[in-house]
Amino acid sequence: MKTKILSGMAFIMLSFFISCDSNNNNDDNDPNPSPVLTTADVANESKIDVAIDDVVFIVEDQYTTQQNSTNKSSATSKGFLPTCATITTVLADGIWTRTIDFGTAGCLLPNGNMVKGKIIISFSTDFTSPIRTISYTFVDFYHNNKLLQGNKTITYELKSTALLAEVHPVMTFTVDMKITFDDGKIYTRTGTKVKEAVEGNGTPLIWDDNVFLVTGNSTTTLPEGTIIVKTITTPLRYVMTCNLPFPVSGVVTITKNDSEGVLNFGNGVCDNLATLTINGVTTEITLQK
Repeated sequence: MKTKILSGMAFIMLSFFISCDSNNNNDDNDPNPSPVLTTADVANESKIDVAIDDVVFIVEDQYTTQQNSTNKSSATSKGFLPTCATITTVLADGIWTRTIDFGTAGCLLPNGNMVKGKIIISFSTDFTSPIRTISYTFVDFYHNNKLLQGNKTITYELKSTALLAEVHPVMTFTVDMKITFDDGKIYTRTGTKVKEAVEGNGTPLIWDDNVFLVTGNSTTTLPEGTIIVKTITTPLRYVMTCNLPFPVSGVVTITKNDSEGVLNFGNGVCDNLATLTINGVTTEITLQK
């Protein structure tokens, strides 16, 4: 009888520890994902953000490059694309089409992210219009081994805003993408971002001196159907001289079910660190790409 009691106690204790381990497991492979916001959620959100931001950087870089080429600018050029990217340009019926081919083996961007596949960008030859539309599509395009799918447009304007009184480039893009991670899990991302070039506009062909402020919101549907909503409450500041895919400052509010977190990117230092506050507890995290 004593042996049976000890065996029963051992089973209870084992079950307890298994339960504790399961409850604390925030790994993406957990068959029962946490209903509350976790650091694993924020890590995946960061990876998606970085991928989408790089796409926008590539599109803007190629639009600006074509614009200055058409205007026969003699300024020194230093763009965002690495030398491993092959660019093909076609002009037909008043539309420029630029195909950026990063190959199938992988091509390293200046910020350390690996891309492969193609992005096809098209836009009008009219660079004087106050509002211009840039369309882009993907062909087997991977960002850090994540497959990106979705065809979208970006609106490009020169105007004054609340963030900068001086007239400057403002890009508004509506996000509607499917992102397949390398483990096969599929995330969908919708939302709107507004990206403003607030520094470096005097040297349009030099990418390194650019500084951008980004505002907007997004909704991510996780593989199991849970929704995460993010709102940029303090503009995110991207400094190109950092050569990092993360903002150096700014604040984002993140909501998952009834839980909420605040992600703070710091005070201007070039690094991959941020603080995440959930239920009054603040933790320093390393941003993922």
